[in-house]
Amino acid sequence: MSLRVLIAGGGTGGHVIPALAIARELRDRVGAEVRFVGTARGLETRLVPEAGFPLELIRAGQLKNVSLGTRLQTLADLPLGLGRCVSLLRSFRPDVVVGVGGYASGPAMLAAILLKVPTLAFEPNAIPGLANRLVGGRVKAAAVNFEESRCYFHGARVTGTPVRPEFFAIEKKPLGGKKRLLVFGASQGARVLNELMPKIMDRLLDAFPDLEVVHQTGAGHGDSTLEGYKRAGVGFERVTVTPYLDDMATQFEAADLILCRSGASTMAELAAAGRAAVLVPFPKAADEHQRKNAEAFVAIGAAEMVLESELNEEKVLEVLGKLLKDDLRREKMGTRARRLAHPDAVKVIGDMVLELAGHKA
Repeated sequence: MSLRVLIAGGGTGGHVIPALAIARELRDRVGAEVRFVGTARGLETRLVPEAGFPLELIRAGQLKNVSLGTRLQTLADLPLGLGRCVSLLRSFRPDVVVGVGGYASGPAMLAAILLKVPTLAFEPNAIPGLANRLVGGRVKAAAVNFEESRCYFHGARVTGTPVRPEFFAIEKKPLGGKKRLLVFGASQGARVLNELMPKIMDRLLDAFPDLEVVHQTGAGHGDSTLEGYKRAGVGFERVTVTPYLDDMATQFEAADLILCRSGASTMAELAAAGRAAVLVPFPKAADEHQRKNAEAFVAIGAAEMVLESELNEEKVLEVLGKLLKDDLRREKMGTRARRLAHPDAVKVIGDMVLELAGHKA
């Protein structure tokens, strides 16, 4: 009988993309049958079916950083979500349930614990989200990205976050010559960067005549950001503005410096690529996990952090200017970032799942 695995959770790319990597690893290595549990509001509704895996939807919502009405609705939905997960577990009969964080993870992992199905928690952030914190002490094992989050889980191991191999193939940038700055705010963009960058771009380009800039605005923000650059009188000979970049590994490889948010997937890609970064954590991220992610990099000299509350034109020009001038410092930052990379993350997590299932590869 083939291995059966249920992967629960999602919402953002930081949860869904590593979950899909784990699913592919188990399917390709041992022919595992993998199903997903998510909610209708997350990226899993698009990415999981596109990857060829079945997806079951449950009702689950937020409890943190939301209105009282939303919290009450989430609490009302919890028994329904838990009951749905119990039914799914009894019908699918998985050997292991993997919780990747996000709305659906909590009910599914709790159902697995109640039914005594082996559980593995995956946590990509430096501080776990609410769902993983609630079950952390009761899971059989946990795969975490940061040393800082090990203490929240039973049987935790620092495995890193699965990242596409192309990021690990990126080599150091040669010192000197033309520079490229990559700006992005994850797939949905970052309004604060989209509004700020046009205001400082002329001064930045004047200060660095050999600088090129690629700015990913995020879906739905391309036109407004482009208009911002036009109003500021910025020419587009050295500036590329686009809503979406198809191949981020290629963009990371070309970049000398990256200005971005500090979500879990971005941090793992920065580490794998070994690129210097200026991080602007999303201030409304649950439990300030983006700030904690950034602080882990800052602590070892792998990145600079600017809080959104401190973000202004002069501050960003100062931070970017110092780093663009200092080739050696950027190289050191990239080297230190690579110390946090885990090229074998998906294999190790796969091994942990197989061990919990008592399955020999």
